[in-house]
Amino acid sequence: MSADLEGKRCLIVGASSGIGAAVAQRFGALGVHLAVHCNDNRDGAEAVADAIRAAGGSAGVLQGNIADAELAAGLIDKAGEMLGGLDILINNAGSMFGRTAIADATDEQYEDVIALNIGGVFFASRRAAQLMRQQRSGTIINTTSVAARTGGGDGAGLYGSAKGFVSTITRVLAKELAPFGVRVNAVAPGVIRTPFHDRFSTPEQLEAAARGIPMGRLGTAEECVGAYEFLASQRMSGYITGQIIEVNGGQLMP
Repeated sequence: MSADLEGKRCLIVGASSGIGAAVAQRFGALGVHLAVHCNDNRDGAEAVADAIRAAGGSAGVLQGNIADAELAAGLIDKAGEMLGGLDILINNAGSMFGRTAIADATDEQYEDVIALNIGGVFFASRRAAQLMRQQRSGTIINTTSVAARTGGGDGAGLYGSAKGFVSTITRVLAKELAPFGVRVNAVAPGVIRTPFHDRFSTPEQLEAAARGIPMGRLGTAEECVGAYEFLASQRMSGYITGQIIEVNGGQLMP
């Protein structure tokens, strides 16, 4: 158990379902004080926070569009006010906005994918970097994807390209913030059974994906949690920065 996480203050962006929700519940059980973020799914975020509090943890809910520069910075500040400071930022919000080949992608889809998957990480990280640089401590963990390395499955190329940015900015921030005692890493999930794939993948696509995974099955949100816990813990990963942990059942072995 990561005993050194007890009492830490953490904002999880995109925590109303899936991986973000699973990480929030685990961190809550470890004694982390949490701000659970959502955009549209307020009910989901409230359910996550309620479950954490019912188990004896500490959690509040923040809502807002992380793809908006001003709102994103405001969310970071509100999290700091709610929690009395910010030790950990987890950038987990993301979406594919439909599957389509690049040649068939609309301007609207491009703008949506870039605004959320790139803009959301950039805007939140920029403000968090300012605060953590000043306090000379902190940890940022980004959620990228196996698609950042593979280009994604059918129609997921735009999403995979955006996640490539997330992987790269993780390394950039790690270099920039290391002198200030701030570590920046990322987790790259493979094909994980979450509401994300319920929206954007057919059963046939998921079955085909499972056949290409050495472990022979899709992952679960709970199976991703340990990577975030490891990277958040100074005791376990205090000399690790600029790294990406692949959680994909062997689908990709870089």
